[in-house]
Amino acid sequence: MTEQSAARSVLITGGSGYIGRILVEELTADRRGLENIVSLDVREVPAAECVPGVEYRTGDVRDPDVGKIFREFGVDTVVHLASIVTPGKDSNRDFEYSVDVLGTRNILGQSERAGVQRFLVTSSGAAYGYHSDNPEWLTEEDPLRGQKSFPYAYHKRLVEEMLAERRAAHPEMGQLVLRPGTILGRGTSNQITALFEWPFILGIRGSESPFVFIWDRDVAQCLLLGIHEGRTGVFNLAGDGALPLRDIAARIDKRHIQVSAGAVRTVLRIMRPLGLSRYGSEQVDFLRYRPVLSNEKVKSEFGFTPRMTSAEVFDYYWECRKNRKG
Repeated sequence: MTEQSAARSVLITGGSGYIGRILVEELTADRRGLENIVSLDVREVPAAECVPGVEYRTGDVRDPDVGKIFREFGVDTVVHLASIVTPGKDSNRDFEYSVDVLGTRNILGQSERAGVQRFLVTSSGAAYGYHSDNPEWLTEEDPLRGQKSFPYAYHKRLVEEMLAERRAAHPEMGQLVLRPGTILGRGTSNQITALFEWPFILGIRGSESPFVFIWDRDVAQCLLLGIHEGRTGVFNLAGDGALPLRDIAARIDKRHIQVSAGAVRTVLRIMRPLGLSRYGSEQVDFLRYRPVLSNEKVKSEFGFTPRMTSAEVFDYYWECRKNRKG
């Protein structure tokens, strides 16, 4: 890990997304020497939701015209959060690729042309892929094998390969690449949390299906350290420990039902063409071969210990969810 001078002008792509909103909030509370905080998103932010002291711009990360924002604010730091995490029902792979991969390529190119000093990005533990031979605990030295059958994992892998090439070609622009596990917080709602809403917790027979969780505020805190202290490197980001599905079921008082991989594949293969499920048979491997992330490097080299363990993050999320429902 290397360190650079503090940022003066930061641009956040996906600034009105899940982590983007939290980061904007944290930055305005801990601004230090920042002159400009610029939030860029494809969606216009209603005036009532705008945070004082933040410049909001509407734009597409794929558009070459976003370069004018770099010039307007003298951007020296980019936090690239824009990606398709939970596709809409009308989404398709070409669109997701264009945002995740081509959008990143455009923002990277604009950053290089603008002389940006540091580039921070949230990748994902999914970039390691869902494989039967994944080690029990994945470290940053393990290969990225996000497979094509999982667009999100595959795109994160492609983005990281692109980032590695740019690190070699442009070492003057420091990179901080975070690979979070499953992010949870007060109001998280996505395709993973949907698994916990069923009347029972579905598992694959013969698989523990362990999850590693990270508090959304811990993700934002690591990004703050990258912005304010110029910390760079590639790091897994997860709370201590892992929670198998049976433990998750016990914590929320639900039955843990395990079925064969073949049975789940058959059901999904039938349901998807009928419009009864948005997921195909490949999702069996999503549950069966979870990437379990070691957080030793982020603690020893980055100097950050997540403030919640995986179990504590899940309990916090579920308690907040119960309060919302109640």
